[in-house]
Amino acid sequence: MPSRPIEIYCINTGSYIPVEGGDTLADLYARIADKIPFRPICARVNNKTEHLGFPVYAPKQVEFLSIHSGSGHRAYIRSLCMMLYKAVTECYPGAKLSMEHSISRGYYCRVYGADAPVDDTMLARLTRAMRELVQRDLPFERHERMTAHVRELFASEGLSDKVKLLDSVHSLYTTYYTLDGIADSYYGCLAPSTSHLQVFDLRLYKEGFLLLGFDPQNEAVAQTPSVQEKMYRAFTDHLRFNAIIGVKNVGELNETVRTNRTADLINVAEALHDKQIAAIADEITRRYHEGGARVVLIAGPSSSGKTTTTKRLAVYLMTNLLRPRMISLDDYFVNRDVTPRDEHGDYDYESLYALDLAQFNSDLNTLIAGGEVELPSYNFELGCRQYKGRRIRLDEGSILLIEGIHGLNPELTAAIDEKMKYRVYVSALTTLSIDDHNWVPTTDNRLLRRIIRDHKYRGTSAVETIRRWPSVRRGEEKWIFPFQENADSMFNSSLIFELGVMKAYGEAILKDVPSDCPEYGEAYRLRRFLSYFQEIGERHVPPTSLLREFLGGSSFHY
Repeated sequence: MPSRPIEIYCINTGSYIPVEGGDTLADLYARIADKIPFRPICARVNNKTEHLGFPVYAPKQVEFLSIHSGSGHRAYIRSLCMMLYKAVTECYPGAKLSMEHSISRGYYCRVYGADAPVDDTMLARLTRAMRELVQRDLPFERHERMTAHVRELFASEGLSDKVKLLDSVHSLYTTYYTLDGIADSYYGCLAPSTSHLQVFDLRLYKEGFLLLGFDPQNEAVAQTPSVQEKMYRAFTDHLRFNAIIGVKNVGELNETVRTNRTADLINVAEALHDKQIAAIADEITRRYHEGGARVVLIAGPSSSGKTTTTKRLAVYLMTNLLRPRMISLDDYFVNRDVTPRDEHGDYDYESLYALDLAQFNSDLNTLIAGGEVELPSYNFELGCRQYKGRRIRLDEGSILLIEGIHGLNPELTAAIDEKMKYRVYVSALTTLSIDDHNWVPTTDNRLLRRIIRDHKYRGTSAVETIRRWPSVRRGEEKWIFPFQENADSMFNSSLIFELGVMKAYGEAILKDVPSDCPEYGEAYRLRRFLSYFQEIGERHVPPTSLLREFLGGSSFHY
């Protein structure tokens, strides 16, 4: 007796489509390609991202995704990475490719052990090899095998970092991909084939080069790198630190946990934070005594740890015999009836123009000149500023600390003499790699921090935090990232051990995201990401740690 067709509900077409059991998502797309205005790179099945070779054996909800979606863009970049790895092995046999972190709108790569320098000639050769792979339209073939066999495969290719990770995770089966004879693993799906990767570029950058994907504003051209000299130095300093302590990737971090060395790791990482903040305080103090630096502006993206950094900086400034005074930018919001709105018609409190810039600059100039001002307080219930007699004056040795996302934007303090300002940029620049071909995205680190903090302190579910995250990121791209190179100092707030500590918190919160909501896919991806980390207890995390801002147990008041 013939089996009845399975019905798939396709979100893209808004209709049920009958398929045979075992048909893949690619088979389904081929039947309805004329109804979808883009070529999908992956799909969301029951709200979880899957590759197009995913076979269907039961009724599912399916949404095909373009390269412009979050999941689609990640699949594109992962596939580019594997294509680059194939090109390196083909052009420079025996060489090692290391993809270290994202920077300057691209992905910073190094090649070690090649019989040629990293120069224009190398990049031209690698680019030609990658273009040939695109033209050949080779498949990225997905496999799932016993981990012991995958371990042997990776060992034969010299991928010792992946072997170390597999040894520490203890999964019975492991998923990996092959491309024209080479094997590699990526922590998410890849494109169906190389012909999906039409746009990319390789550009020399420092001691290595940048792998650039397509420009989100125009997918026909590659991204143009941005200048991020200070960001590069911040990354490089922490990469050197990772190398010195012998923890460069997740496999090595897990080995530290297994051998009971996490207390030492936590102590060293916290000492590095102390040293960096003390150095910033010393530089501010030097400028203060030279007649400048009366206003310290601390800025950074969401969940970068700005608040704790500001509080710890205040402590070190006091040890330098200065008296920090705090002003909140939130108190300078304009009244709600004149607050700008975003593209959805909602009040846009992240806009620079949600602040009364004229009053803010006037008050700062009065304080710098030795005068007294009455500080406003913003009443969020009424949507207006109020004055309650809270007055402030900068006495001898006093210095203003102002935390807020717009601190590096010149327009925020346009009326203030540049000499009187010192700008600090705070960001969690994650330098730990999963392995040599997979980095830990800084945005994922910050999102996990925010999910944990919002759940603990604001009663906000992971669903709501994940739902709002794209809007938060758009605000950062507009109001924060363009100005980060204006900083006088950069503070990397990431801690090499923090994902191991956040693992238990994050998994417990993320598992409550229901599978029938769109945010489930992102929650599942983050849970899978956390699964690579061995859990680290928080017993040795000190109460002054920046991580306590998110976990609780801080000795600072927020």
